[in-house]
Amino acid sequence: DESEIMKYAADFRSIARNALKGKWGIAVVAGLIASLLGAIGSSGPELNVELNDGNYNASLQIFGQDVVSSNAGFEFWPVIAGIATYIAIFAVVFGIALFILGSIVEVGYMKFNLDLVDRQKEAEIGTMFGYFQFWKTTACARLLQSVYVLLWSLLFIIPGIIAGYSYAMTSYILAENPELTASEAIERSKQMMSGNRWRLFCVQISFIGWEILSALLTFGIGSLWITPYKQAAIAAFYREVSGTERIITPNDAPYEPSAGGSL
Repeated sequence: DESEIMKYAADFRSIARNALKGKWGIAVVAGLIASLLGAIGSSGPELNVELNDGNYNASLQIFGQDVVSSNAGFEFWPVIAGIATYIAIFAVVFGIALFILGSIVEVGYMKFNLDLVDRQKEAEIGTMFGYFQFWKTTACARLLQSVYVLLWSLLFIIPGIIAGYSYAMTSYILAENPELTASEAIERSKQMMSGNRWRLFCVQISFIGWEILSALLTFGIGSLWITPYKQAAIAAFYREVSGTERIITPNDAPYEPSAGGSL
């Protein structure tokens, strides 16, 4: 039985490639939107403010690049303090709004990738914005994960990393079970990832070569294609560890299971 064979990183990549055939365009757009809205990685919008020697500088960055920036010099510190206060309030509000939006789109993006891998329904961009009614749950789940990882990291960096992998399936679980509470989804992820953390690490690290080439040869532009490839592979990984893999029909392009080797 194919479903009982333990899959390796190469197998998940193969499933991802088959899922992306004819879908690269929409997958790239979805990955870009998810990145811009702070749903994945750390490439979302960031507001940076600096006050040095009477000079004020503020910039809005996306992908580490300045999109909007302004600077000015002031002779009176009260003026600087007043402006800084308004900027700080704006930054806090903007940060909270982005955090909530990112948590919603993150769950939606996981569902997008599951639809892509399942090949039972059309993967649509609109799916990424289908969880607004569950914004409290998605935001709470993201916040709890961040807090838990931080607390474990205070003990030592390794426990923090392990915790991060333990909670890695939370968004996928919420994507299919949005009625769960944040704590319930996190607990299910911990159970699901028991004994599978190293396997997920191997799936992720198997893309390191592509990521290095992207950074060196395309100045990061290649990540537009690497991101959907990687996310589809992780979605396939979730399908296996959750025991929800769909049955491949004769009309689907089967993947070739690897003969073994490293996970």
